[in-house]
Amino acid sequence: QVQLVESGGVLVQAGGSLRLPCAASGRAFNSYTMGWFRQAPGKGRKFVAAMATSTNTTYYPDSVEGRFTISRDNAKTMVYLQMNSLNPEDTGVYYCAARQTPVIETHPNTYPIWGQGTQVTVSS
Repeated sequence: QVQLVESGGVLVQAGGSLRLPCAASGRAFNSYTMGWFRQAPGKGRKFVAAMATSTNTTYYPDSVEGRFTISRDNAKTMVYLQMNSLNPEDTGVYYCAARQTPVIETHPNTYPIWGQGTQVTVSS
């Protein structure tokens, strides 16, 4: 299975942009549906984006639709989350996650593989 490592988390001002990379190592990366989740202090992990394997279909919740974009580079075994028009409500630890099926799911319990997370703080 793959292992995931996120990076790129920083302090950014409201209205700014940030791209989070997630590096995957291991076998058959292109067989995994990839997701991003956010965890605010004292809250559970919340779905923010996913890209299905095979079709590269993407899905976003309304809260980030039009602002966040997930992409993947199978040759480099990388997944990215481009975040634009950031606001303080986007603050949290961002996790990259993987599941080895072609179906997008939004519940964190459906993703068995997780990175360690990277902190993003958006100041007002």
